[in-house]
Amino acid sequence: MALKFFPKAGQIYYADFSDLSPPEICKKRPVIVISPKLPGRSNLAAIVPISLSAPVREVPYVYKLSRNYHPREPDDLDCWAKADLVMNISLGRMDCIKVGRRRYEYPQLTPEDLLGVRRAVLAGLGLDKIIEK
Repeated sequence: MALKFFPKAGQIYYADFSDLSPPEICKKRPVIVISPKLPGRSNLAAIVPISLSAPVREVPYVYKLSRNYHPREPDDLDCWAKADLVMNISLGRMDCIKVGRRRYEYPQLTPEDLLGVRRAVLAGLGLDKIIEK
């Protein structure tokens, strides 16, 4: 089901990437919205996928979230924002997190985690050296 509203930056949703090809993401997974609504882009949102798999080595473009925000999983489950996989996707790919019959939640990152993810995106694009931290 497609979103019928523009999500807020820092909110978590599911996105369906099942029509993509490896080595791209090829399944449904939780994503973090990192962009505000921009003029002329009412149906596109910039997102970063979330993974439960730790990076093989520490890199500046993978950000460990302070907690697991998924409402149906333990808070202390380690998860990472894979900021090198930033994408602009249609709201048609996105859906809310269902937690019960006709019940949905819209988890929101803390401001500190959203800032950390956005910094990791800059690193993933090779722009972290030109922006003062």
